[in-house]
Amino acid sequence: MDSLENKDALAAQEQVENLVEAQPEQNEVKETVVDNDAQVEEQEPKQEPQEAPEAQAPEQDEPTADEASTIEKIVEDFRQLLNEPLEDIKDKAEQLKNQFYKIQHSLRTEAANADDADLSESSEDNTDADEQAPDTTNNSLENTFRQLLNQYKEKKAQAHQQAEAQMKQNLLRKENIIEQMKQMTEQGTADVQENLKTFKELQAEWKTIGAVPPESATNIWKQYNLYQEKFYDLVKINFELRDYDLKKNLDLKNQLIAQAEQLKNNENVVEAFRQLQQLHEQWAEIGPVARELREETWNRFKEASTIINKRHQDYFEQLHKREEENLQRKLNIIDQIKVIDTDEFTTSKQWDEAAEQINALQNEWRTIGFAPKKHNQLIYDEYRKLCDEFFRKRTAFYRQLKDTLSVNLQKKRSLVEQAESLKDSDNWKEATDMFVKMQQEWKQIGPVARKYSDDIWKRFQTACDTFFNRKKTQTQGQRSEEKQNLEDKRQIIAQIEAIDTTDHEQALSRLRELTAQFNQIGHVPFRDKDKVYKLFRAATDKVFDALNIQASERRLESFQRDVNLKDENTLQNDRRRLVRQYESLQQEIQTAENNILFFTSKSGKGNKLVDDLQKKINDLKRQLSDLEHKINIIDTKIEEE
Repeated sequence: MDSLENKDALAAQEQVENLVEAQPEQNEVKETVVDNDAQVEEQEPKQEPQEAPEAQAPEQDEPTADEASTIEKIVEDFRQLLNEPLEDIKDKAEQLKNQFYKIQHSLRTEAANADDADLSESSEDNTDADEQAPDTTNNSLENTFRQLLNQYKEKKAQAHQQAEAQMKQNLLRKENIIEQMKQMTEQGTADVQENLKTFKELQAEWKTIGAVPPESATNIWKQYNLYQEKFYDLVKINFELRDYDLKKNLDLKNQLIAQAEQLKNNENVVEAFRQLQQLHEQWAEIGPVARELREETWNRFKEASTIINKRHQDYFEQLHKREEENLQRKLNIIDQIKVIDTDEFTTSKQWDEAAEQINALQNEWRTIGFAPKKHNQLIYDEYRKLCDEFFRKRTAFYRQLKDTLSVNLQKKRSLVEQAESLKDSDNWKEATDMFVKMQQEWKQIGPVARKYSDDIWKRFQTACDTFFNRKKTQTQGQRSEEKQNLEDKRQIIAQIEAIDTTDHEQALSRLRELTAQFNQIGHVPFRDKDKVYKLFRAATDKVFDALNIQASERRLESFQRDVNLKDENTLQNDRRRLVRQYESLQQEIQTAENNILFFTSKSGKGNKLVDDLQKKINDLKRQLSDLEHKINIIDTKIEEE
């Protein structure tokens, strides 16, 4: 009877031998789950590609020239890819998408550089760059590619929905299996042998069921292990079978440990971390090992995991550090662009120098990697806005400059026509005045386009030279008189140089007398005009130095000499200009005096700001006095004439 019972027990043990493979070790599963959760928190979340890759475009390396020809093939490859199963095309789809936008950015950058080059060339020719027509072909391809991307996203969304539905269905199936296991364990040992086959089938079915919703995974696994353990307790698996199963589990876990230790040699930190997560999933599926080896085995696996986790964490810390450094470098570039004050630019040279600076900053920007995700798009938008605003203003400046050059050209052409119509005139006095007036107007007119500049100037100069050469031929008789005037002025200069400066008043009176005589003498030969006047100025300055006359008095004496050489129209213009300066100085003095009263009442005497204001007022009053003397000198000269 005892022998028969032993045989029945052995038969029961043989029937459950295959069941042990699925037995979980509850404590180890719990530790693995906790460890995985910790690793998930450390893992950097995978970022979905952005909808608008243009925002990241400046960060891309420049593609080779032949990549532009592949853009249509990329679109067609992506279209064909959509016909394949989703799980087989994910990596390829991402690769094609990145390649497409990389080439698109390259083409746009080349177009923008071409625009800049055309604009720079137009600035040298003083003409605007023609606007280029947009590349409609590229736009059409991009629209097509975006439609294909949308189809791909819809396909992914449908797959995601199906996966969620499948996980819910898997959860229901696993809950049903657990319920059946629960019923078996509650029946006690009476029906164990009858339930062995059913229990094994439930375990096999459990392995075929896929993933469940993440929020239910831990709980459902714990329940599954719980009722497995209860059932194993009921069947009282013998120690030999248990030892065999524990040894097999140990071998499997040692293999996983070896694989985890090898991952430290993988230079791709992210890939190594991903493979480690797969090893942890496999570890959780393997049953327990002997109790005395359990802690040692788990510690070895955990130590290997810690190395990979630490490398993964360090990798992202360094990545975040580099992104912060990139952020500061990009903010510095933005600050440099902001300080460029285009409102002060009045010449094309200033705009061109600023454009070179902007282009250099843009080249530097392209060499900098990504900034932190929360800042990257914002600072790029600000940077792009500043650059666009600069080049918009630069284009507007050159457009306005072109209009100004055109107006100047019309004015100079009008003067050329007048000069050419008067070059044969015999009315020497009137024509001379007209030519002098036209020459003065010519100087006041701004520049014209370089391609017209030489030609228009040669025409005007030729007309002027023609008239004055004719006049020179007609006025040869005046040469002897001019030579005599030159000799007389040289004698006066010699007398000025010989003035005895011992008696201050007498010397100054003599200087003024000789200066008046010098100014009354008529014209000298044109080639000697500047030379004799410089000698005169040098001689008078020498006397002034000897008499220790203040700079302001000397300026008035010099102003007096200049006034004597000007006609009435020029004097009237000078007087109006001086009167405007006089009125402006009066207003500035009044403002300064009001300010000094305000600061004096607030801070009392001894304030440096008050002292500086007082010095400024005194200086302005000296300038006002000089202007008043100059206006009086002009008025006296006009009355004499």
